[in-house]
Amino acid sequence: MSPSVAVLCGIVLAGSSVQRLSGMGFALVAAPALVLLLGPGDGVGLANCAAAAISLIGLVGGWRRVRVASMVPLVVAAACTVPVGAWLAAELPEPVLLTIMGVLVTGAVLTVMAGARAPALRGRRGAVAAGTVSGFMNSAAGVGGPAVSLYAVNAGWTVREFVPNAQFYGLIVNVLSIAAKGPPTLAAPVWLLAGTAMAAGVLVGAMLAGRVPERRARRLVLLLALAGGLATVGKGVTAW
Repeated sequence: MSPSVAVLCGIVLAGSSVQRLSGMGFALVAAPALVLLLGPGDGVGLANCAAAAISLIGLVGGWRRVRVASMVPLVVAAACTVPVGAWLAAELPEPVLLTIMGVLVTGAVLTVMAGARAPALRGRRGAVAAGTVSGFMNSAAGVGGPAVSLYAVNAGWTVREFVPNAQFYGLIVNVLSIAAKGPPTLAAPVWLLAGTAMAAGVLVGAMLAGRVPERRARRLVLLLALAGGLATVGKGVTAW
C-alpha cells in the first residue's frame, strides 16, 4: 500500500468513526483532507460517495422516523442547486476552487459553532433556504450538512429526530451530487481499501459511542473540520 493510499484510508476511517459516533461529521472532517490529497474533483467525489453509503447504512435502523413531508422542501431545493455547484467545481481553476471550498467549510463550521438562530431558518421557507445552500455546497465542496443542521436547530428538532432525517437527506443529496459530476476516477483497489476503511470506521465509532459524550464528540468534529477548512484555504491561496 502506497503512503498516499494509506493516508486516504486513514481519512475515511476517521471520518466514518466520527459520523457513527456523533451522527454528523464525515464530510466536515474528511472532505477538506480528501481534497488536499486527491484534488477538488476526486476528493469531493469520494466524500460524496462515502457520505451516501454511510447515510444508507444509518437508515437501515431508522427509516421509520424519517419525516418525508418535512424533507420534501429541503430535497427539492437542493436538487435545484446541486447542478450549479457541480458546474462551478468543473469550471473554476484549482487554486480558486480550493480557496472557495476552504472558505465554505470554515464559514459553515464557525456558523454551526455559533449556533445561529433566525426566524428565516424556520418553517417551509427555512427548509427551502437550507436546501438551496446545502445542495450547492454539497456538490461544490462536499459539505452540505451544516445548512441542514442549522435548519434543524431553528426548527427545534431533537437529536433523535435529526439523525434519521439527516441521513435520509444525506443519501439523496449525495446521490444527486454524484449523478451531476460522475464518480471519482479511482483505481479498483483504492475503492476496495476505502470501503474497508469506511466499514472499520463505522465499527470503531459504534464501539466508542457509549464511552464518549455526544457534546465532546461534536466539538471534536467541528475543531477537526475547522482545521481542514483553514488548511484548504491556505493551499488554495499559496497556489495562486
